[in-house]
Amino acid sequence: MRVLIDVLGSQSEELADLYRPPRLPWLRVNMVSTLDGAANGESGRSGSINNAADKAVFAALREQADAVIVGAGTARTEGYRVAAVPLVIVSHQGQIPENLRDAPAGKVLLATCSSSPGLDEAVAQLGADNVLVVGESQVDLAALKDQLVARGLTTLLSEGGPHLLRDLFDAGAVDELCLTFVPRTIGGVHPRIVMGDAVDADLELAVLLENDGTLLGRWFVRSS
Repeated sequence: MRVLIDVLGSQSEELADLYRPPRLPWLRVNMVSTLDGAANGESGRSGSINNAADKAVFAALREQADAVIVGAGTARTEGYRVAAVPLVIVSHQGQIPENLRDAPAGKVLLATCSSSPGLDEAVAQLGADNVLVVGESQVDLAALKDQLVARGLTTLLSEGGPHLLRDLFDAGAVDELCLTFVPRTIGGVHPRIVMGDAVDADLELAVLLENDGTLLGRWFVRSS
């Protein structure tokens, strides 16, 4: 893996240094895409398009994270299980993915809204301290970020999916987009890394790496 661009001047080729947050708190989103814009493959999972280079960055980001934020649909599709750090599941319906229902206390947090039909069941399943009610009819992602930081979770990593990324951009909650372009095209109909209503986020390139044709970059959200 070679460094093509390093605006931050880390003076290192170690992934941990190349991906270190410039300040805290910091929320970044990690996504992968084919060259023709697909965010997943025929299986419907991002794991069907990623490769060894992307997995190395995925592991480096997980290693640095205090918590991982993921949409409930993505957690179900990708088969998420308990991780080393808390998983924060975002669900407007208050639904906990089946694989995570029996997680040890504190390993799974649920971010939902006060009108969620699954709120009472989620509280009974996870405990009130592990259910974050942020917003009335929609999850307030900016408020969620603030609540997580207040808990001491200052390095935050989101792994999507595309609709959550769109909503995080819309809420102004994203500090960084980590994006891997794998050297493949697959055609067909697949989601892009951002899906949903139009949202315009202005980004600047901070780091760009290359490994056997795979491009891995860090883009920071420009301050308004």
